[in-house]
Amino acid sequence: MTGVYPLIFPSDTSTHSADAAVDQLYLITAWVADQQPLFGDFLAGRLLVDVLRQQLHRADTWAYVVMPDYLHWLVKLRAGMSLHKLVEQVLTLSSQAVMRYLGLPGLLWREQYRQQRVWHTTQARTLARQLVAAPRQAGLVSAVGDYPLWDARQWL
Repeated sequence: MTGVYPLIFPSDTSTHSADAAVDQLYLITAWVADQQPLFGDFLAGRLLVDVLRQQLHRADTWAYVVMPDYLHWLVKLRAGMSLHKLVEQVLTLSSQAVMRYLGLPGLLWREQYRQQRVWHTTQARTLARQLVAAPRQAGLVSAVGDYPLWDARQWL
């Protein structure tokens, strides 16, 4: 079935999704297939943001940045939710929406994503600042506030 990600596994095997803990923070990184800068199209990026916002009943998003060819997402699981299932849901729904919008066949995302457990809230604050600074560091904008596809406002 096109646009569905049934076999995605984390590329960081030090913490398996099956062992993901509720109330634990994770930094998820997912890359666009073939590193195509598809999120350079603002509306394609907004479709991904909409999918992230639809996950409120599954997880708390603490921060995210949608770069032209990847997503960084700082997320905290809610009770009863598997990290693997959450990421699978986000990648599947966003792939379907973005590829339909762009009129492209195939899958949006690479088959693997990276997960990193965040052990302390102070580490999460530092990560959130790094995430939102990424567009400026990549030369996409001259000021962090000029980039439209990020959120960590509760932290900064």
